Amino acid sequence: MLTPSGLVAFFQRRFKRIVLLSAVLLALGIGVTMMLPVRYAATALVVIDPREQRVTTDQDVLPGIGQDAAALQSVIEIAKSDGFLRPLIEKLKIASDDEIAASETDTSRVLDNFRRRLDISRRGLTYVIAITFTSKDPQKAATYANAVAQAFVDDQAQIRSGATDEAAAWLNSRLKDLNARLRVSEEAVAAFKLEHKIVSAGRDSTTAQLRVSELSQQLAASRLRAEEAKTRYEQAQRDLKGNIEGPARPDLLSSLRAQRLQLNDQIAQKRAVFGDRHPDLMIAMSQLSEVNRQIEAERKRNIDSARSDYETLLSQQKTVEQQFRAVETAMLTDGQDAVKLQELQRDADANRNIYEQFLSRYKATSEQRQLQTSQTKVVSVANPPTRPTRPPLSIILVGLALASVLVATTITAIMDSVRTTQKDAPATAPASDPNMKPATPLLLEARPADAEAVVAGPAVTEPSEVRKLNLEEILTRQSVSPVAPDRKPALSRLPVWHTIPYVAPKQGLKSVWQTPIAGSGEIDLRAACAALYEVVKSREPGRGHVVLIISEEPGVGKTAVARALGQCATERGQRSVVIGIDQPSSQRAGAPREFIDNGHHTLQADAASVLLLLTAGSIDKAASPTTDIRTEFDLIVIDTSSMSESAAIAGLAAQAEFTIIVARDNGTPTAKLGTIRSMLAAAGAGRVGLVVNSTEAPALVKVTDSHVELAS
Repeated sequence: MLTPSGLVAFFQRRFKRIVLLSAVLLALGIGVTMMLPVRYAATALVVIDPREQRVTTDQDVLPGIGQDAAALQSVIEIAKSDGFLRPLIEKLKIASDDEIAASETDTSRVLDNFRRRLDISRRGLTYVIAITFTSKDPQKAATYANAVAQAFVDDQAQIRSGATDEAAAWLNSRLKDLNARLRVSEEAVAAFKLEHKIVSAGRDSTTAQLRVSELSQQLAASRLRAEEAKTRYEQAQRDLKGNIEGPARPDLLSSLRAQRLQLNDQIAQKRAVFGDRHPDLMIAMSQLSEVNRQIEAERKRNIDSARSDYETLLSQQKTVEQQFRAVETAMLTDGQDAVKLQELQRDADANRNIYEQFLSRYKATSEQRQLQTSQTKVVSVANPPTRPTRPPLSIILVGLALASVLVATTITAIMDSVRTTQKDAPATAPASDPNMKPATPLLLEARPADAEAVVAGPAVTEPSEVRKLNLEEILTRQSVSPVAPDRKPALSRLPVWHTIPYVAPKQGLKSVWQTPIAGSGEIDLRAACAALYEVVKSREPGRGHVVLIISEEPGVGKTAVARALGQCATERGQRSVVIGIDQPSSQRAGAPREFIDNGHHTLQADAASVLLLLTAGSIDKAASPTTDIRTEFDLIVIDTSSMSESAAIAGLAAQAEFTIIVARDNGTPTAKLGTIRSMLAAAGAGRVGLVVNSTEAPALVKVTDSHVELAS
């Protein structure tokens, strides 16, 4: 575990090496930095004005982007496309530029090289587009950036003018079709009028319609005049019969009436002066009689004249009525022709309206081509940059120095770790040295060259991933070493799967003033048993391994090894359970009892209950897979109580994939180990191995190579 004191000690021991390695790495970094080419970036700014310039009231064929941000981004993506850049690199002759094209002759690869050096992006939420080009030559970077910016502006202007030209050309082609259609419809109207002798007399009217209108007016006037003449004639007759003087008129009758009135006055005067028989009176009376006769004759003549006028007007009325009825009948007869004519006329009017609209739009569009303005402008040209794109040299040196120190420290730490791993694990370690590091949990290296291998049948076969634990070399030496003829390999030798180095007891926690705080002093073997876990872990998804841990003598750390294996599995995300075997005489023996200790399961039960758990899935073939404990846990560790129950241990060993015998270094007699091995072989146990605990070390077990040599 990394502690501040250990870190300080590490730097004190390896300070010179770290400084030397840092200097080498710093020099190497500076050399690489100086070898890297210096690049310059030039930027030109282009703005797309969303406002539109309206010279006329007509709308442009292609309006501006307005407030549409997606349209602006689309324009930028088009500027990055092959269709825009390929003609540009051909115009700029990029293929002859050694920096960009290099030795490439393929246009596509030259285009990719050019695009990698070009960056076109939007400045924030504005309508300003930054066009940046990177090159080793500052002048070349500015030239290419300005060329791309100008090509971008020209392309946008060409798009707008091209859209207007296309619209004008399309309108022109449509006008030809509309003109031909209009001519056909108008000719159809003219032919129909000629066929049916229909003459237009103005807007929406014909001569027949005008004739009907005129005759209607004449008929009304004739009827009015006839009625007036009839009234005068009847009045004259009534006046004649009643001898009633009619109204005076400026004609002969009025003059005669005036003469008669004058003669009456003269007669009255002469009669008063001369008497009734005076000659002058007689002459006046004769003149009065003549005037009365003339008046009577004139009255009769007026009556005849009134009758004649009435008869004339009545005759005219009848004539007009006859003409009106004839024209009206003709109009009713030609009603179907009028409907057909109106249909043809409407079609012609519609074609005329469409043609006139298209003609007007074509004229306006043609004129707009001369008034077309671009919304895209270059607002800032790119100038040759004076500073390269890389950070200042001072910042680079500081970064290289820090990186060199970190890398040198890491390399030194890795080298120390590898060196520590390759060293032999010590058999004993003084308990007074708290800084002593535990040995790496790997198998012991080969010591005596004459170590002999053990051929233990299928029970000694190692897992497929033994390379991680250096078991491959051990097995190789076992396969070539001769077996002593006077010994039984299955009884005399056991493979050493792991040696637990000295592990100091965990000290209690201390405060910042180094005063002790209450804590446990138990030994934590998780780090020491990590390699052992790699040997026994399950490699079959959905089915765990059963590991049986036994020992001949108490106090060898058997339970600590079992707990460490369970904790290693839990730390690696595996489901584990540690099962402790109760003594038959124990009051706790009976139904299994489950606990949870530090995140992993712990189960206490007697040997019979545990054996029933292990054989549930194999005895009852019809049972659910969930009845087998192997499907619930990835690792099942069984911690036996003692070797007194050899029958129960043999039954458990037959169900276990691995059986681990925990022995103290130079502690367990070889005769007892031989007895245990014989019992396990007779029970048909799986792989059997020895774990040597070096925490306490009386000298009873002699370790040679990776096996324990037992006294026969």
